[in-house]
Amino acid sequence: MAFFTENHMNKTELIAKLALDTDLSKVQAQAALESVIQTITEQLQQGEAVNILGFGSFVVTERAARTARNPRTGEAIEVAAAKAPRFKPGKALKDALAA
Repeated sequence: MAFFTENHMNKTELIAKLALDTDLSKVQAQAALESVIQTITEQLQQGEAVNILGFGSFVVTERAARTARNPRTGEAIEVAAAKAPRFKPGKALKDALAA
């Protein structure tokens, strides 16, 4: 059974693969994935990092306010400071991709 379409895996395909690998139903696999995503989101909203040993870390970074240019008009616009999620891959993931 192929799980990838056009060189990427979407959420539905990820749920199907998770269900197959864990002997969970697709409904259970979806609930588990949704729980993981929700937990990571909640922790990031609180400014906390989520570290998954061997995989990587999800962290929140601050982007400073800056002045940018509208490419169409050349007009200067102010871009407000913002928080942005970042993923830092762990060594084991980097090593797996290098192989």
